[in-house]
Amino acid sequence: MSKEEIDKKFWDRADEIIHIANDQCDDSSSGEVSSSLLYAAARFNSFIIASSAKNVEEMKKDKEEAVKYFTEQYRNMFIENFDDYIENYKENIRR
Repeated sequence: MSKEEIDKKFWDRADEIIHIANDQCDDSSSGEVSSSLLYAAARFNSFIIASSAKNVEEMKKDKEEAVKYFTEQYRNMFIENFDDYIENYKENIRR
């Protein structure tokens, strides 16, 4: 599979999740949906770590590294997207 195909699949998955979140905003506040989305990401990522660990001792040993990795990734992605909204506010936000 080429890098372009992998990148496209990445964006397709992200867009699908965002679409679901946007649909949920029809019946819930954006803050409620955001909280659910953050929780789901944390729960899923915890599952990924747990399912790849040999045992609970390995999970405990790797906990700080995993927390650092995921918080760093979120921070970088959030800053990148926040900056994009600042730069393209008029195009991204239509009132």
